[in-house]
Amino acid sequence: MSTFVRFARTSQSLSLAALEEVSRLGLREADIEHLFLALVINEQSAGRSLRSMGIDLDVARRAVEEQHEAQLVALGIDTTFPEPGRIVLHETHGYQLSKRASDLIARSGGRGKQGDAAAVLRELVQEPSGLIASILHRLGTTPDALLKHLDLPDAPSEKSPPAGTKVKGRVSGSSDSFVPAPVERVWEFLADPTHVPEWEMSVGSIDHSGQDAAPGTVWQGYARTRLPDGKPLKVKPNFHRRSIEAVAADRPNRVAWRVAYPDSPRSTGLLTEFTLAATTSGTHVTITTSWLRRHGWRGVVGLPLFPIRKFLLWISAFQTGSALGRVFR
Repeated sequence: MSTFVRFARTSQSLSLAALEEVSRLGLREADIEHLFLALVINEQSAGRSLRSMGIDLDVARRAVEEQHEAQLVALGIDTTFPEPGRIVLHETHGYQLSKRASDLIARSGGRGKQGDAAAVLRELVQEPSGLIASILHRLGTTPDALLKHLDLPDAPSEKSPPAGTKVKGRVSGSSDSFVPAPVERVWEFLADPTHVPEWEMSVGSIDHSGQDAAPGTVWQGYARTRLPDGKPLKVKPNFHRRSIEAVAADRPNRVAWRVAYPDSPRSTGLLTEFTLAATTSGTHVTITTSWLRRHGWRGVVGLPLFPIRKFLLWISAFQTGSALGRVFR
């Protein structure tokens, strides 16, 4: 993966997670402390390093909250913050990163830097305001100790799980995600057909008759007609129905679903495979999405679009991982 692609993917995932965190608080601007929280739940080595030091999402959120309260007390302001709610970023509008947060991310992709989450974390702990250093102090560590720990190699148990199996005749894209919940709980959520609309954005509802997700079982679903923010979606009549098939349910490491369009036989269905591995403070999930590759003259004509299709599949996998993470945060 090139440095540019790594930087683009990292900045997107961290920015999204930081904005999701502020949406819980009823705010509209994410600053560097929210970027720190985003790093705590990041799937790359930076997130694994933080969590292996005992800094999980709950304790990090508490440290940030205590730091904000201390700053108000220092200003002579006696007040309390409202209780955080659920993540509503995907249902509302008007969010942005602060200038110092966006500038910090940009510096992590500068000349001679890797552009990954570790580079962002290095920039963050050296940020001159001292805010992150104060939060780390509340977490029982220091910027220097964190940087030294970041340089340590991953333990074998912290390695990313293998990606989904590549199938001949399919074009696929993958994305990794960290979910702050035990692997069994994540597996049970993903193996339940009633939860498909929560992570598959194209499915609005599913007819469920109580069957377990045994491989080969098929349910009928329907397209989403409105976005989470209420905006209506236009759906062609032959794409309104969905057939939702359980492809694999191997406890506790793999779940796969296929979503197809029974009223549009020429369209290629989407296969989504989840590969799960237990990790410190949660579960590492690799999401692989794939389409059947067209054969004959249609396949030849479509060759120039192959990179675009790969990118679209990665976007689909990334969005699925983001939706899954929201459920458990």
